[in-house]
Amino acid sequence: MTKEVKSQPNNPAAPRKQGGLNAEIQSRIGHQLRAMYDDVVRQGVPDRFAELIRKLDGPDAAAQIDPTAKNDGRD
Repeated sequence: MTKEVKSQPNNPAAPRKQGGLNAEIQSRIGHQLRAMYDDVVRQGVPDRFAELIRKLDGPDAAAQIDPTAKNDGRD
């Protein structure tokens, strides 16, 4: 015979949530991520990547990547 074991919240009076993080934890994670990646964001996008993005965003991007590719309308 098996018993189902349900996890109990730390505060039994608190309403039970189905997953997710509370606002305080989300805020802490956000601050830590910003601190970790702030230097990367400040570096900006290298010119060669910016040029590639401009080419890919252009109206004839598919033809530039693969001239034999046909547009089948699945955008």
